[in-house]
Amino acid sequence: MVFAIAATLIPSLGLGMLSFRQNEAQIGDNVTRELRALTSYASREIELWIDKRVHEVRVSSTSSAIIDGLSAVARPRASSAGKNPQALAHYLRSVQERLGAILEMTVVNAAGQVVASSAQTPTRVTLPDEWPLDSLTEGLVILPPRWDEQYATATLAIAVPVLSYDNLIMGALVAVLDLSTLQPHLKSATKSPSGEVLLLDPDGRILVSSQTDGNKLMQLDLSVLQRLQAQPGESVVFKGMTHGEVIGMANVSAELPVTIVAERDRAEVYATWVELRNMFLALVGALLVGVAAVAFQMGRSIVNPLQGLIGAADRIAGGDLEVRLAATRNDELGHLTLVFNQMVDKLRHSRAEIMATNQAMQQQNEVLEMLSVTDSLTGLYNRSKLDAILRDQLARFKRTQREFTLLMMDIDHFKTLNDSYGHITGDEVLAAVGRILVQSIRSIDYAARYGGDEFIIILVETSTKAALKTAERIRSQVENMRYSTNGSTITVTVSIGIVQCQPDDTTPTAVFARADNALYQAKHDGRNRAHPAY
Repeated sequence: MVFAIAATLIPSLGLGMLSFRQNEAQIGDNVTRELRALTSYASREIELWIDKRVHEVRVSSTSSAIIDGLSAVARPRASSAGKNPQALAHYLRSVQERLGAILEMTVVNAAGQVVASSAQTPTRVTLPDEWPLDSLTEGLVILPPRWDEQYATATLAIAVPVLSYDNLIMGALVAVLDLSTLQPHLKSATKSPSGEVLLLDPDGRILVSSQTDGNKLMQLDLSVLQRLQAQPGESVVFKGMTHGEVIGMANVSAELPVTIVAERDRAEVYATWVELRNMFLALVGALLVGVAAVAFQMGRSIVNPLQGLIGAADRIAGGDLEVRLAATRNDELGHLTLVFNQMVDKLRHSRAEIMATNQAMQQQNEVLEMLSVTDSLTGLYNRSKLDAILRDQLARFKRTQREFTLLMMDIDHFKTLNDSYGHITGDEVLAAVGRILVQSIRSIDYAARYGGDEFIIILVETSTKAALKTAERIRSQVENMRYSTNGSTITVTVSIGIVQCQPDDTTPTAVFARADNALYQAKHDGRNRAHPAY
């Protein structure tokens, strides 16, 4: 009886528990990947949302109404001394009403004093001490988000400079953004995996949640928040805010001083696994009882044949599932041999299924890895991969002093094209421009979609002079491109800013900022041109 029990229990429990441990590890890996996908998606959407809001505020800051209003305050005339602030406030209200994500717009002078606001009682916004010497001269100040009791929602304040017609800083346009408008963008209903996404402030309070009925005033335990922040990109089990026990992951946003947390209910994740494990243990227990009963009944008369079964079971326990016993007897022992062979067949089938599952998951992982670094519309590298490439190039430049050049370009008047011909045509134009970029660079260079209609090219070991030739070639090819839609022929042009790496470039942000200035100059000079920054 001891031999029969051992021969049944060891291979069944050994292979079964090994299989369940592997499945548990696979489930953990899958959940980790899904959480990473959630945080990455949310991070990208936050960047796009911030970029769009910043663009709206920048465009508003260049309006003649704001510039003239600040000029009038700085140099008042007797006829308009009492009217300009009211007129400017009325203008700000009209602009704010058209921009749904903006709760309040306020104009301040160079001393930080409120000149006019779209709100009756402007939200108190404290600009940095170095304003305007260092902050807004860079073009943008993003203040930490907070819960605003006046608007009963989480808000974020951004400030952009207001320049005079001769490019002198006159003041700033401060916009208070409604972070609740981010809620639909945190998670895609069709593309994102299961789970919830939360945006937390530095104290762990929920600012925005992908749950529409989420309590935004809840607070995560600070020790849990610190543990999540200390292990970015790694899953952690903790007491969550959406379920009792969750598997979560944190990521710090590059655009906002917030922590992005994605979490899933641990009980839901492992529910099927626990059910299968219990069924397996029940099946092994039932099989064990049956084998013990048969062994007790047969006794010593079948000791020798059982030795053959024991030897076969030992081979199975060693991992050899090719064991097959000949069922030559027509009695209970022959039946036991047949059952034993069936058990081995099931184990062999289970192993084959596990191997097939592993292979399928490896293939899916390769596809996911490719999708994680590729822009789905143009096939170029995405923003996340671009940042990694630029960091590598900066590190390589620091080690070897081998220069590289970065081209930042966008399509001229792309918004007008979208409004006139529709977003489908706009997407097709973006894809066509992406193909031109791929055809215009070497295999060692990199092309990426920076966001919207902006593209980035990194030319390895290339000077500004050589990069200018490449930029002109790209500009010419895009200008000569023709696209027909609804009986009309569309032509587009691009403006290109060119910068070469410098010894004081320590972060991708520094390079992007210089490239953005060069691109701005290209547009300022009339568009459809390349502007190198020497």
